[in-house]
Amino acid sequence: MARGVGSLEEVAANRCFGGWHRRFRHYSPALRCDMVFAVYLPPQAADHKVPALYWLSGLTCTDENFMQKAGALRVAAALGMAIVAADTSPRGADVPGDPEGCWDFGHAAGFYVDATQAPWAEHYRMHEYVVHELPALVEEMLPISARRGISGHSMGGHGALVCALRNPGRYCSLSALAPISHPITSPWGRKAFSRYLGEDQGAWRAWDACELIAAAAERLPLLVDQGEADGFLDTQLQPERLRQACAAAEHPLTLRLHPGYDHSYYFIASFIEDHLRHHAAALLA
Repeated sequence: MARGVGSLEEVAANRCFGGWHRRFRHYSPALRCDMVFAVYLPPQAADHKVPALYWLSGLTCTDENFMQKAGALRVAAALGMAIVAADTSPRGADVPGDPEGCWDFGHAAGFYVDATQAPWAEHYRMHEYVVHELPALVEEMLPISARRGISGHSMGGHGALVCALRNPGRYCSLSALAPISHPITSPWGRKAFSRYLGEDQGAWRAWDACELIAAAAERLPLLVDQGEADGFLDTQLQPERLRQACAAAEHPLTLRLHPGYDHSYYFIASFIEDHLRHHAAALLA
């Protein structure tokens, strides 16, 4: 049963590194279903509002994967920065999933776009949810300020890039780990975009980081880490296309390639502290 608009139901709370990891359920008008998200509030949030890093996870994930596996909370506590972890898609019995039963579309695979095609358009508006609805909710109801950074992994890395590039001035900082850099040429991206956005590939460009960078109105310094042993490197992620797009547009990019690292949370945990400090430099300035 849906909660009232603008209300939060706490479903879990755990003391962690002097702060609190909390999970909430709420009704989302943008997605027309109940959603669950997680927040880490550092110890400093007991005294004043703190800035937040919005984290977007990848295919098959929920809000729980990053909070439990990434090893980010200890660093966030030391820095005095909140982390807000959204789910990866709308969910529920009334929300359509992949009709083929695949894991790379539908439930847990919202791709952080605003769908325009039936039946997806009724619920799959993850961009609106992540960029506007969720921040408005947490900034009103929790000790979180309007100073925002955004990051993510894989599908979530694509989401972080697109959210920042499409909304200049909305975020103070930006990074990604193993992002789907050029989804209009990625099998994952082409499958999702053709269904959520339709067959007109011209409409896809507005949701592709490599296409958006050329005309970006803001040049947030971009930190990207990528494992060279990632099985999705060349077909799905294509970091060299991101490098080329940033070079052509003179967009500041630090792209770090790491031998032996794959696509897993072992990779994320190895470099997440660098990303949190990258965001803290802007958020806490």
